[in-house]
Amino acid sequence: MIVTLFGESHGPYIGVVLDGLAPGIEINKDFINYQLGLRRPSGKISTARVEQDEFIIASGSFQGKTTGTALTILIPNTQQHSADYNNISRLARPGHADFAASCKYHGFEDYTGGGHFSGRITAALVAAGGIVIPVLKEKGIIIGTHILSCGGVKDRGFENLEDDINVLNQSAFAVLDKNQELAIRSVMEKAAAEGDSVGGVLETCVLGMPAGFGEPWFDTLESVLGHALFSIPAIKGVQFGAAFDLVDSFGSKFNDPFRMENNKVVTTTNNNGGINGGISNGMPIQFRCAVKPTPSIYKKQQTIDIISRENADLQIHGRHDPAIIHRARVVVDSITALVLYDLICGRMGTDFFCPKEGGR
Repeated sequence: MIVTLFGESHGPYIGVVLDGLAPGIEINKDFINYQLGLRRPSGKISTARVEQDEFIIASGSFQGKTTGTALTILIPNTQQHSADYNNISRLARPGHADFAASCKYHGFEDYTGGGHFSGRITAALVAAGGIVIPVLKEKGIIIGTHILSCGGVKDRGFENLEDDINVLNQSAFAVLDKNQELAIRSVMEKAAAEGDSVGGVLETCVLGMPAGFGEPWFDTLESVLGHALFSIPAIKGVQFGAAFDLVDSFGSKFNDPFRMENNKVVTTTNNNGGINGGISNGMPIQFRCAVKPTPSIYKKQQTIDIISRENADLQIHGRHDPAIIHRARVVVDSITALVLYDLICGRMGTDFFCPKEGGR
């Protein structure tokens, strides 16, 4: 499947094209709306820019199901404040893509709101995920992500995996220990009050992915997931399984012993995150993503004038998130679903997801 994202933060539309979907997939617009709602900003811990994300499916569907041709989703931008960027159009915002984008596109890029580099574009990814997450669930594959830590406050890890994933997917704020929600929100609100921002770590679990998916070497399950995850703005690190937590240990501790349980191959631990040799081994796929603090902060910062190449100071205004980690979790779920869907289709063919009863 080919996924193409288009649009800019302050342009008329953002959107996505999915080319390679199976025909006959039911498009659940209510579920897509729900997923988009999980990403939508809310209250003091988010930007004041609240888009309704009233998406339009412009092609690739007929009578509520995918046709198998390219599916296009359009999401109008209705809350643009491009004037907020007029006085800083020449200044490179630290942590943003302004300078690097100017080097690549020779100054022709849309800089307002970050243009095509804006986290706003992730709404299109979430809409795309809303197409494939339900069909994965029909095959017994479920995905859940929670805020493992934020600003030094920690949530508990996954324990009862299926129950935890179901709870997360029904929660507007993704934590497993509800006693920690207020503490994490307080960290975000404190950063906002100080004109600053805060980041953290997301932890994801995929349950039900069969063994045998992924390729050795350059298209390993880790590499294709990592490729996609690093495409999400603000993701600066990805860890599969225990990775950095246990790599200084010994093989006797890191290895996952195999056993038979109810005629099924399992491992007694899951330090490899459900992946051996770049291929799924049937155990839960688990990974963590480091989400950096939002680069847009209200404190004065040092920078340069992109045009004159002179040193300058920057004081931004406008509408910005003190934290994006709580909104990013559904983006991680969505892009994970797209990768797994594509891996399965690559081995089984798109007909694997096509309804057995056929069309008309």
